Amino acid sequence: MTRASSIKTTLLAGLFGVFATAAANAADLTVGANIGNVPWEFEDASGKVTGFEVDLVNEIAKRLGKTVEFVNTPFNGLFPAVQSGRINMAISSITITEKRLESVTFAQPYYDSDQSLTVTAASGITGLKDMGGKVVGVDTGSTGDMWAEAHKDDYKLGEIRRFEGLQPAMLDLVAGRVDGYISDIPALLYYVKDKPELKVVERIPTGEKYSIMFNKNDPLATEVNAVITTLKGEGFIAKLHETWFGAKAEDTTSTVAVLDMPKGK
Repeated sequence: MTRASSIKTTLLAGLFGVFATAAANAADLTVGANIGNVPWEFEDASGKVTGFEVDLVNEIAKRLGKTVEFVNTPFNGLFPAVQSGRINMAISSITITEKRLESVTFAQPYYDSDQSLTVTAASGITGLKDMGGKVVGVDTGSTGDMWAEAHKDDYKLGEIRRFEGLQPAMLDLVAGRVDGYISDIPALLYYVKDKPELKVVERIPTGEKYSIMFNKNDPLATEVNAVITTLKGEGFIAKLHETWFGAKAEDTTSTVAVLDMPKGK
């Protein structure tokens, strides 16, 4: 063997070792999440990914005997990522809709929600009736985005400005670059509770339910759904609700009640 051949063999062996180590360390489940979506998935002071849905997914994986890797993904990117197989499933307070069920699959829901309007306390805005001609912030591709587009004329909304998550939207709201932000009410109530300069001024009833999203007809969805049923029966998800929202979940909500997997039309 020549010296060049020996070096080449050594390099190949080294690369093989790197790939083998990476394969050995690869998680069983890759979970897409829009990190920064409090209180569902965000980084704590130490940089650790935490939140209601993070706790839920970690417990589901534990029950399935699998390991998890969370992949930070913009909300609108979660849909193509799960459909292409780049991730196994997606979380980020994702609402089940008939339209989405045409191309993806959801496990049973575990949280009931509505939209909301958040403004600065100094703005004087008290609700949607005051948003005529104003700039409205939404998350790209979210149900808040869909609601704002559908009701733009009803409330004479001005420009609809789209953001990739709550944090950049809040920065623009506080800076006065947008006048109001329409998004999921649990996330906003959690976010503003220690920020007196911000205020959730109106709940927008939409009857939404959150769940974990999978590629269309992925068998993993059925496995996860069965675990969710077990966790509801044990009161685990209700306990998560108390931990993250400081209140008991009502028995009639999807946090407690066992429901069928949504099938769509």
